[in-house]
Amino acid sequence: MTKYPNCGVKQDTRIRDAVWKFLMVGNRCVILVCSVSGLFLVGCKPVGSLHRQMADSHGGVKVKLKVATCQPTNLPGLGDAILGVADRVREMTAGRVELDVQEPGAIVPALEVLDAVSSGTVEGGFGPAGFWAGKMPAAPLFSAIPFGPEAGEYIAWMYHGDGLDLEQRMYSEAGFQVVSLPCALLAAETSGWFRKPVDTAEDLRGLKMRFYGLGGQVMQELGVAVTVMPGGEIYQALEKNILDATEFSMPAIDEKLGFSRVANYNYYPGWHQQATLLELLINKNIWESLSKVDQSIITNACQAAMLDSFAKSEAIQADAIRRNIDERGVENRVWSQEMLDLYEETWHAVVLREASQDPFFKEVWENLQSFRSHYREWGGRAFLPRRSTVSQ
Repeated sequence: MTKYPNCGVKQDTRIRDAVWKFLMVGNRCVILVCSVSGLFLVGCKPVGSLHRQMADSHGGVKVKLKVATCQPTNLPGLGDAILGVADRVREMTAGRVELDVQEPGAIVPALEVLDAVSSGTVEGGFGPAGFWAGKMPAAPLFSAIPFGPEAGEYIAWMYHGDGLDLEQRMYSEAGFQVVSLPCALLAAETSGWFRKPVDTAEDLRGLKMRFYGLGGQVMQELGVAVTVMPGGEIYQALEKNILDATEFSMPAIDEKLGFSRVANYNYYPGWHQQATLLELLINKNIWESLSKVDQSIITNACQAAMLDSFAKSEAIQADAIRRNIDERGVENRVWSQEMLDLYEETWHAVVLREASQDPFFKEVWENLQSFRSHYREWGGRAFLPRRSTVSQ
C-alpha cells in the first residue's frame, strides 16, 4: 500500500483498474477515486474539533468555526468587519471554511469572549483587546491609546514594529490559549455624548459615564464615575438615567445606537481614541490544527478587513454628522485647549502609574514610545495641517 502525507488509505483489493487523482490542499492530501466497480475508504487528518468537521463532497476537510462577537454586527466598520472576513474566507475556500458569526450574547456575554475562546467553549471571538484590561493591564495598548498614535502609525507599529509579537506574548504569558489577528481598523472617534454642556473640569465631576479603555482611567482621575458596557446596552442606560454621558465610536456608528435621542451634545476631538484596532481571536489548538493554507486565508481576510473597515468608516462620517445637525438638533462642540491640556496632563499621570504597577505594561509602552519617536522623523515632517470644518 502506498502511503501519502497525513492520510491513511485503505484499498478494497477487489477493485481493479482504479484511477487515482491527487489534489494537494495545504499540507494535506485529498484523494479523489474513480472506479467502475467500487469505492475506496479514505481517512484524513482532522482539523479542529471533530464534531465541527466533515469531509465535503469534493474530498476536502470542511471547517466550521463559531465566532462570538463583542459588538453588534449592524455597526458599520466596527461590527460588520467580521462579516466581511467570513464572506472572504467562504469565497476563497469555495465554502469549505466557514466562520459562523454570532451576535453579542448569543453564545457568551461580550466581556466573556476571551475566556470562552481560550477554553474552547467557542472557536473564535471578535472585539477590542481593551475589554480584557481587568485580566491584563497592557491589553488596551493594543486597541486604542489616548493622544495617539493615529491609524497609520498604529498599524506600522503593529505590523512592522513589535506590536504583534508583544500582543501574542501578552496572551500566552497570561495563560490564554488564543491566537490574535488584527481584523478591523478605525480612525478617530468623537469624544462622547453628553446631556449637558461640559466647559470646565468641574463640570465633569460626578458624571456617570460609559468610557472605554485607558481614556476611561483619565476620566476617573477627573472625578467621573466610569463604567464599561457593550454598545448594545448603552442606549437604555442613558434613557433610564443610569448614565449621564457616553463615548462609543464614530458618528455613523453612534447613529445606529440612537445616542442623539438621549444626549444632545457631541464633543470633538476624540483625544482618547485617535485610532481603534479590533481583533479576531482563535483558540490556539484549533488554529494549530488548521493547514497553513487555511491559516493564510484567514489572516489575509483579516488584513483585507483592516483596509475595508478603515476606508468605509472614513467615508460615511460626514453624512452622519450632517444628519445629526439638520434632523436631530445635535450640537457639535470642540474641547477648549484648556480642557485638552487637562486630559493630556492627566493621561501622562495615568500611563506612568500603570507602567510602574505592571512590568509588561511598562515594556509595551516603552517599546511603542521608542517606535513613535523614530516615526516622528517622518510623521513630523510629511503631513499638511488639517483644515477645520466650517459647519457647526
